[in-house]
Amino acid sequence: MSRFFRQAGDSDSDSESSEEELMSSEDEAPKPAAKPAMSRFLRSAADSSDDSDSDSSDEESEMSDEEQKETKKKPRFLVSDSEDEDSDEDVKRVVKSAKDKRLEEMEASGKSIDNALKINDWVAISTEFDKLVRMVQRQQNVSEPVPPFFIRTLVGLETSLNTAVAKEKEAKKKMNASNARALTAMKQKVKKLLKEYENEVKQFQTDPEAFEREYSSQTTAEAPPAPKPKKAKKVAGEEEEDEDEEFTTVGKGGKAMQFTPESIFKHLQLVQEARGKKNTDRAEQIRILEKLLEVAVTTYQRIRVLLALVSCRFDYNSSVASHMPVDLWLAAQREVDQLVSIVAQNPAYSIQEDTEEYDDQAERSPDTEKDGIVRIRGSIISFVDRLDDEFTKSLQNIDPHGTEYVDRLKDEKGLYCTICRSQALYETLKHEEPLGRVIMRRLEHIYSKPDAVVRALEAAVAAADIKPSVVLNAEEDTTNLIHLLCTYLYKSSNSLLRTRAMLSHIYHYALHNKYHTARDMLLMSHLQESIFNADVATQILYNRTIVQLGLSAFRCGLIREAQLTLQDICGTQRVKELLAQGVHQQRYQVLSPEQEKAERQRQLPFHMHINTELLEAAFLVSSMLVEIPLLASIDSEEQRRKTISKSFRRLMDFADRQIFTGPPESTRDHIMQASKALQDGDWEKCRDLIQSIKIWSLMPEAASVKEMLAKRIQEEGLRTYLFTYAPHYSTLSLSLLSRTFSLPLRTVTSIVSKMIWNEELPASLDQSAGVVIFHRIDLSRSQQLSQVLADKVASLLEQNEKTLDQKLGQQTSWNDRGDAKGDKRGEQTQERNRRGDRNRGARGGARGGRGARFAQGLGNQMARNR
Repeated sequence: MSRFFRQAGDSDSDSESSEEELMSSEDEAPKPAAKPAMSRFLRSAADSSDDSDSDSSDEESEMSDEEQKETKKKPRFLVSDSEDEDSDEDVKRVVKSAKDKRLEEMEASGKSIDNALKINDWVAISTEFDKLVRMVQRQQNVSEPVPPFFIRTLVGLETSLNTAVAKEKEAKKKMNASNARALTAMKQKVKKLLKEYENEVKQFQTDPEAFEREYSSQTTAEAPPAPKPKKAKKVAGEEEEDEDEEFTTVGKGGKAMQFTPESIFKHLQLVQEARGKKNTDRAEQIRILEKLLEVAVTTYQRIRVLLALVSCRFDYNSSVASHMPVDLWLAAQREVDQLVSIVAQNPAYSIQEDTEEYDDQAERSPDTEKDGIVRIRGSIISFVDRLDDEFTKSLQNIDPHGTEYVDRLKDEKGLYCTICRSQALYETLKHEEPLGRVIMRRLEHIYSKPDAVVRALEAAVAAADIKPSVVLNAEEDTTNLIHLLCTYLYKSSNSLLRTRAMLSHIYHYALHNKYHTARDMLLMSHLQESIFNADVATQILYNRTIVQLGLSAFRCGLIREAQLTLQDICGTQRVKELLAQGVHQQRYQVLSPEQEKAERQRQLPFHMHINTELLEAAFLVSSMLVEIPLLASIDSEEQRRKTISKSFRRLMDFADRQIFTGPPESTRDHIMQASKALQDGDWEKCRDLIQSIKIWSLMPEAASVKEMLAKRIQEEGLRTYLFTYAPHYSTLSLSLLSRTFSLPLRTVTSIVSKMIWNEELPASLDQSAGVVIFHRIDLSRSQQLSQVLADKVASLLEQNEKTLDQKLGQQTSWNDRGDAKGDKRGEQTQERNRRGDRNRGARGGARGGRGARFAQGLGNQMARNR
């Protein structure tokens, strides 16, 4: 009975018995006793009541006689079945080692994962993947190498995960909670295993066939000598591997696709027809085009295949929100470089967007064309634009505080070289429109960067085989490179390129502390008049340029210019939104999903951000140095409403209402307490508070900036003192002022003379005696009211003129310089009004509030100095 089960239930015995039992049963297989056992089974099935206890030899002889009779009576098809069963017995009885069983179980898990991927069942994928990982670990425990099948599955799962996450972000109907949790868990598992098997993955991606050959050589070297049936198994396995290597791609209709140089154009047409359709396998299209590129022979064939291949790589990720995978982007960049090299080395081939109609299925060469130039429909500049846009999009979607962002940022050098190679190509071809676009792309990569980064990028360009006409030398200044690129764009017929080139040029000058040059360029361009009609990206660049211009004025010590320049941006509560560094959520405004998506797509990469905290510190310190002397110079509440910086005045009023003020913590706290100290006459405390702000360390030349701020605080403290004490003194010693504010006598004399010249201080200077003589002019009540009335009439007239201009439109004549002159007249009027306010304030009596605190503080200090 046991022999029956060993022969009839052959497949079960293979899976449950040990390897030694299988080999022993296989040695018994050729014996002729197997055939009577099968006939015994047939006889027992026909007659179940026939049980005998006779000897085995008689029984076998009786069975053999009956069997011969039954075979004669049986139909032919029954006889053939039994004979086939006996003849196939040896083939079915295959010995499998434990390693082969593990591999089969792994492949079964891999098939289950593939099936689950088709239906997006991440719960099943997670379960099968855990089983697969356990089997691989079990295999490593017995010192066996990692099978290529597992690495292939791991790489495929990474691609599938990225695709699934991208689809989930765009999908209106989200997947259920359990499936989403399984997707997140799988993402973490795959990421961990990719890091663990990093070397194997790199070897597999570099050359999969070599990786598999290495694995097979290791397994054959470790395999022990096997019996003859195992050799047959090994031969069968080798035949299967040969069949896998001879595998051919099957196209539509189940027909094999053979890639030959003659069939390239036919396959290209099939790929182009399938492009954009719903059920098109984009990965398969890319593999087909890669094989076509390998078999391409002529230059025309390589160009046609590269154009189609780069386009397919960009089509792989059709989503606008998500970015292109990094490996596809790098492959596309290499292929664009290859395409530029082919066209540059073969001037007889030209890639143009507008060409005459030609036969796509026919081979073309310079000999077949009339003028000897083969014009191919395509656009290299569109590939460069898409590469740059995808690079920016990837930086927008990567966490800027991780190492992945830095690794991705290293690819900018290769992209910059690709842009410069394209510029060299278009300079050779003398195509003006694409040359302007590619120069603008090059300029956008270097205009806002420090000199060290620009030199590193230009060094990579200088080492390339194809160079543009303008390359930065090692000793040359980066400003010359920016100037040459912008000068070419100024001659372009595209107004957008001219505008962006001008703004980039101004930004670069401001970044290098050339404030007056940048300011003159901005005023001569009149961009502030027409920027409201520009696109959003250009308006963002304009805002960044204005901010950098204000910071440049601050670094140069031009406090009033910095405050006026930064006020338009920093006076609003939307600094990050205006600089495209964040999305501002207003209280009573809700953005739609489309608007929010558009806002996020406009965001600049993190490495291009301007530090908003440093920007706020510069603006508030500038406002403090401008506002505090002004507050000391005015008297009436009506004049106090005429502020220069409303945001700073609002912060000051809030700080005054505080009952208890603790130690300063934030940048605002430092500046508000420094403002109060300056009002009270304690300029040294104000200087210490301002210099203790930590954000100054992020500003270039931080030490010189702190020295400049200390000097400005001393000067503005002196001005504030003179405004406050002018009504109380008839004469004041210049040497006393010099000792009080630790300023040279020449500087004190200069400041007082300037205040007298600007009619800010009603006084005269007696240099022989070294004193300031104050003049008191008391106005009557009617004179004061008439001056107030004159100011109101002047402001009303100015408002009427603006209203009339808006109704009639801006009409200019031959002797009218436009808005610039009107703006200048308005600024002069405001300056005159401000002087009048200060004069009237100086003629008034003693003041309360901030002026009183200042008088109390500095008066005590003056008494001690006397």
